[in-house]
Amino acid sequence: MTLTERLRRLDVTTVIMWIIGGLLLFFIVLGSIQSILKGTYTPAQWFDFFVFGISQGSIYALIALGYTMVYGILKMINFAHGEVFMMGALTTYFLADEMNRRGVFDDKGALGPTLLSTLFGLIVLFAVAIFISMTVAVLLERVAYRPLRGAPRLVPLITAIGASFFLQYTARGLYGSNNRSYPNVDLLKGTVTFGQFSIQVVQIVVAVTAIAMMIGLYLFVQRTKTGKAILAVAEDKQAAALMGIDVDRTIVITFALGGAMAGVAAILYAIMFRQAHFFMGFIPGIKAFTAAVLGGIGNIPGAMLGGLFLGIFESLGPTLFLDGLGINSPNQLKDVIAFTMLVLILIFRPTGIIGERLSEKKA
Repeated sequence: MTLTERLRRLDVTTVIMWIIGGLLLFFIVLGSIQSILKGTYTPAQWFDFFVFGISQGSIYALIALGYTMVYGILKMINFAHGEVFMMGALTTYFLADEMNRRGVFDDKGALGPTLLSTLFGLIVLFAVAIFISMTVAVLLERVAYRPLRGAPRLVPLITAIGASFFLQYTARGLYGSNNRSYPNVDLLKGTVTFGQFSIQVVQIVVAVTAIAMMIGLYLFVQRTKTGKAILAVAEDKQAAALMGIDVDRTIVITFALGGAMAGVAAILYAIMFRQAHFFMGFIPGIKAFTAAVLGGIGNIPGAMLGGLFLGIFESLGPTLFLDGLGINSPNQLKDVIAFTMLVLILIFRPTGIIGERLSEKKA
């Protein structure tokens, strides 16, 4: 196709979108150049922004896996997934608080050396959060989504939004509306220094744990019989059923896996930000959905990459893009930066980073 033919096929909407995208890119580049030339921040501070973005993005990526796996197998957006994450964190808080009262996370642990005591406590917290989030995710599928599987696509979408509010206010009724403060884990308080650069231990633990879980999930899906069944059902449910695959069981396993990743993310979020409340799943859930779209909805490696990319962009972006433009308190606009990136991706690469274009069949 020649350039002339391509220009003739352009419509007004496409032209406007590209103009908007071009203007956004112009201001991003201009702000970045100005911020760097001002020299307000040291290389160590830029490094801190980057490391924080990696750890934050790792949490987004874990939550995004639930969105992308459910979309891949059911072609629906589970907007209640943020609350699956919330229930894991908020329910586990009470166990964490009790363990902290008994000295499990202190410098001198109740069970012996600090490392042994802390590892025991964290393993128990992860196990309980995974169980809670998996249970909520599976119940959502069984009670809210399975009866509507043959309904028009708008019906399960509205149901998911309703389930999100139901879980939020169920948690508020059960646990109250107070902001719960997770206990400090003394072993994770320090920093690791490399010359002028330093990384908090908790950020290392969060990033390494999240990346290990993501790699484990990817290998599970690619290498195991159950994982291949998930891929087969995602490709064609009817053909998979004809090949002897239990479609309902496979869908339940998919929800359970997404819930497990959300449970891990819940504890990582809790030990990093040390807070939990009934509304805590909304913003991370929306960010994780954004990450899934950025990577290519329905694509597991794309969700991982999208989460990391979003976390880094959100951490570096406000300072890099806005500070040079003379905007005060740029960090308060980090959500604007995150969703601006989503707009840019959808304009210039609507398939996502490594995903496929959403067709009418899949949308």
